[in-house]
Amino acid sequence: MISTSDLKRGLRIQIDGDPYSVLDVHVQSPSARGASSLSKVKLRNLRTGTVADKTFRGGDKIEEPNLELRSVQFLYSDGNDFHFMDVESYDQFALTREDLGDSGGFLKEGLEGLRSIVFNEQVISVDLPMTVVLQVTDTAPAIKGATAQAQTKPATLETGLEIQVPAYLESGELVQVDTRDARFISRAKG
Repeated sequence: MISTSDLKRGLRIQIDGDPYSVLDVHVQSPSARGASSLSKVKLRNLRTGTVADKTFRGGDKIEEPNLELRSVQFLYSDGNDFHFMDVESYDQFALTREDLGDSGGFLKEGLEGLRSIVFNEQVISVDLPMTVVLQVTDTAPAIKGATAQAQTKPATLETGLEIQVPAYLESGELVQVDTRDARFISRAKG
């Protein structure tokens, strides 16, 4: 069992039989004497991908889900399905775009460093690495004299994902992207 004081971003908990990942925690201290603190938690359901808010009282106990993480490689996408392979058993499985949610925008063929999340002997989702390197396929031309601190512009990456990049970047360049918030980090070497 997990105590509310142990809640932090990235922790996995179980509520009403479903596994959740903690996205954000905000603790409120009460103004009245003797009242317990409240932890307002933003959660993502690992089975359905939906995001919900839940409030826990100080001292509440929360179940830990029985999850297994296995190393997998992304093979390919055929429209709505994303195909993966377990790197130890070589078993292949597919997840739909709905199963993956926003994670599908970071997947390119051959991507390694992923982990499948197995709940009750069924793969329900995939954990991404913290960053991925993707190629910019479409963006406005570079602005002369633009510096790293200048304005940003939209760019479409090879997976179809759209992010904001610095104005000095051009189509064809490789960029490192943070998978937690789809944010440009830096240029990447090819």
